[in-house]
Order: sequence, then C-alpha cells, then structure tokens
Amino acid sequence: MNLFFYTLIFMIGTLFGSFYTLAVYRIPKKQDITHTHSYCPNCNHKLGFLDLIPIISYLFLKGRCRYCKEKIRLRYLILEILSGMLFVIVAFFMKFNLQTLTASKIAQYSFMVLYLTFIILIAGIDKENRKMDKFVSIYGIVISIMYMVYLCIVEQANIYRYAIYLIGYIMVLVLDTITLKRYAKNSYIIGIFFMLLTMTIFTGEYITVNTIISTSLTIVLYIIIYKIEQARKTKKKAEQPMISRISIGYILAIFNIFIVILILFKSHYLNI
Repeated sequence: MNLFFYTLIFMIGTLFGSFYTLAVYRIPKKQDITHTHSYCPNCNHKLGFLDLIPIISYLFLKGRCRYCKEKIRLRYLILEILSGMLFVIVAFFMKFNLQTLTASKIAQYSFMVLYLTFIILIAGIDKENRKMDKFVSIYGIVISIMYMVYLCIVEQANIYRYAIYLIGYIMVLVLDTITLKRYAKNSYIIGIFFMLLTMTIFTGEYITVNTIISTSLTIVLYIIIYKIEQARKTKKKAEQPMISRISIGYILAIFNIFIVILILFKSHYLNI
C-alpha cells in the first residue's frame, strides 16, 4: 500500500514541478501564474490538457511543441522528474506514509512542500535572471511565520527560539527598508539573508551552516575553473547567481546528512 502512496506522492511532485517551470518563467515577467492558461512561449498557442501531463506529454510529443514544432527545453522534463523524486524523498525521511497519516503529519508535510516551492522558485529565478524576486521573498517570509505559529501553538515548540528568528526577520526587514530608501533598488545581499533565515526555520541551524560551507566550496571551485579558463582566453566575467549557488550548497548539505544517517543506520543494524 505504501508503494501506491509514494507513487501518488511522486505524481503530485511532478505536477508541482510543472508549475515551477511556469512560475520561474512568468514571475520575472510580472505575468499571472494562477489564472492565465498555459501557452507555448514560442508560438503563444494555448496548450491543451494532453500537452500538460507531466513527463508523459514531453515523451509523447518527443520534446517538441505540438503546434509550432519548436523544441521544448529538456530542463522542463528534468525538473518534473526531480520534483517528483524530491517529494518522495522528503516523505520517506519524514516517515510520512499510510501508517502515520495523521493531521499533524499532513500539516508538517504540507509546510515542507510550501518551503520546497520557495527554495526552487527563488533558485530558478536567480539562475535565469540573476535577481532576487521580492514576491518570492515575501512568500518565504509568510510561510515561515505561519510555520512558526503552527509549531508554537500546535506542536508546543520552544517559543523563545522562534522569537529570535522573528526578531531576525524584523531586523533584516528594517535594513531592507533603509536600503530601498537610500538606493531605490532591491538588495541582493539582504535577499540572501532572508533565504538563510527561512532555511534555518524549516531545517535547523546545522543544515544552514553546512549549506554555507558547501556553497563556499562550490564558489571556490567555480573561481578556480574560471581562472583556468581565463588563462586560456580573455572573457568578460559573468555575475554569479548566488541564490542558486546557495540552493545547490543546501542540497549538497542535505545529501551529506542523508549519507551520515545511512552510515549510522548500517553500522547500528549490521554491527559494522
């Protein structure tokens, strides 16, 4: 029965993955992401139901638009598959299955889905546009506050710990307001602070610290590779999409923790 349950979770994840590709494309363009019908970005033809089935539509159409035959970017398929897998992995490690299907587990998993949506959208927009989207940042703050209220009221969590996080949000918001007044533009660095605070609220300080370390290592590696390429040919340096790099570091940090958990599990039960 759990196999069927996780299959359903995977399918839901692919639907979210399809939404992520749409949102990453439309949000920077200030387009509606909920009411406007999906369309081909090349020929603007409205897409039908058979064109929007995650994974299956891409394979059935052989990666091309049904109407203009323009090639569909492979990243759409990849993101749908990865989203489905991510939803299943999160459910598995949260022990979210048919045996533990309680209101508390459903609420916790729902918050985690909202949080993953924040991480993927903010990273995807940064990668494509080199910018921190204000709308997505506000969304992250709102779900974080909702999650803290839920933990303190329903789960009886330590209210003082989350009060510190709330103070942190207020301080960053004040700093952001001052920056806007002085420079009349969004601060990328302040956006990073918002993201790190949201990460800490949902997954704890340990993963956030590991994220910073992993991100730093990926940036150092990028600089080394860039210097090697620059030595071969002169090239204008491109801006680094920091938000997406932090997200990559975040995924690496979680992966490392999963490996440690699996090693400890193996050592405990196999006496290694």
